[in-house]
Amino acid sequence: MMKLGLELMGKAMLPLLAAMLVTMAVTWRLIPYLKKMHSTQTILDEAPEAHKKKSGTPTMGGVAILAGILAGCVFSLLTMGFSAGFSEAFSLNLLVMLVVVFLFGMVGFLDDYRKVSRKQNLGLTARQKMAFQLLVSLLLALYYVFVADLGTRILIPFVWARVDIGYFIIPYIMFIVVAMVNAVNLTDGLDGLAAGVTSVFSLFFPLITILALASFPTDADEVGLILTGSVDAMFFFSVAGACLGFLFFNRNPARIFMGDTGSLALGGGLAVGAILVKMELFLPVCGLIFVLEALSDIIQVAYFKATKGKRFFKMAPLHHHFELTGWPERRVVSVFTGVTLVLCAASLGIMMWKYASVVNG
Repeated sequence: MMKLGLELMGKAMLPLLAAMLVTMAVTWRLIPYLKKMHSTQTILDEAPEAHKKKSGTPTMGGVAILAGILAGCVFSLLTMGFSAGFSEAFSLNLLVMLVVVFLFGMVGFLDDYRKVSRKQNLGLTARQKMAFQLLVSLLLALYYVFVADLGTRILIPFVWARVDIGYFIIPYIMFIVVAMVNAVNLTDGLDGLAAGVTSVFSLFFPLITILALASFPTDADEVGLILTGSVDAMFFFSVAGACLGFLFFNRNPARIFMGDTGSLALGGGLAVGAILVKMELFLPVCGLIFVLEALSDIIQVAYFKATKGKRFFKMAPLHHHFELTGWPERRVVSVFTGVTLVLCAASLGIMMWKYASVVNG
C-alpha cells in the first residue's frame, strides 16, 4: 500500500501543476475582461471599513478555478489512465466529482451575474440556492448508495471503527454537502482566505486518505475500496493546484475575487470528494476553520434573535470578528491558514503512526 501511495503521489504532481498553470493563465486573461465588462464586486454597507476600498475589484474569478480543476482532472486521467488495475468506478466517481463541482459553480455564476448586473451584493435568493443545494446533494446520495454501491457504513476517524447507518446515509450525505458548500462560501470574505485554506486542506487530504484507508482493518471485499478510494483522492490535488494558481492574483491586495462561482464550487468539490473516498468525517477535523466560520454565523444569528438585538461576535463570520478586534487582514488569513496546516499535519502524523503500527503488527 505504501508503494501504491508513493506511485500515486508521483503521478499527482502533473495534475497539480496543470491545474495551477491553467488557473493562472485563465485568471490573467480574465481580469482585464471582467474589468471591461464591469463585472466587479459591490461591498455591503455593513462590511468593515477597510473593505470599502475593495469595491470595484473584478469578481467571478471562480471561472478560472473551474478551468484549473478540469485541466487537473484531465491530466490525472492521462497519467493514471483507465488501464488495468483501476476499476470503472474510478472514472465514474471522478466524473461525478467534476459534475458536482461544475453544478455548484454554475449556480454560483448565476448568483454572481445577478449581483454584478444589478450592481448590488444580492444575487439569487436564499431559498433558490438552498433548493439547488438540496437537489444536487440528494442526487449525489442516491448515486453513492445505488450506483457507486459504496455501502451504508461510515468510517470513524481515529477510532478505527465502521458504523452502519443504513439508509440514514442519504440525509447524512445531504447534510455534509449543504454544510460544506455554505461553510466555504462564508469563509470567502478576505483576500486569499478561502483559496489559502482550501489549498492547504487539499494538499494534505489525499495523503491522509491513502494512509487512513490502508490502516483500517479490511476484508477481501474492501481491497477494491482502498485502491479506488486512494486513486479518487487524487482529485484533491487538482483542487489544490487551482487554488494555488488563483492565490497568485487573489492574495492581499486581491486583484480578483473568486465570487460564489468559486466558493460554491470549492465547497461542493471538497464535500463530494471526501464523501466518495469515504473520508467525509475528516472534513471537520482538517477543515476546522470552515466549521468555525459557519458556526460563528449560526451563533451570531441565534444570539441576535434570542437577545433581541445583541451580538455575540463583533461581526460574523469569524474572520470579520478578528478584523474588528484589530487584526490586520493578512494576519487573519495567515493564522487561519496556519491553523489548517497544523491540523492537517497532525492528522497526517497520526495516520502515518497508525499505518506503521498496522504494518509492523
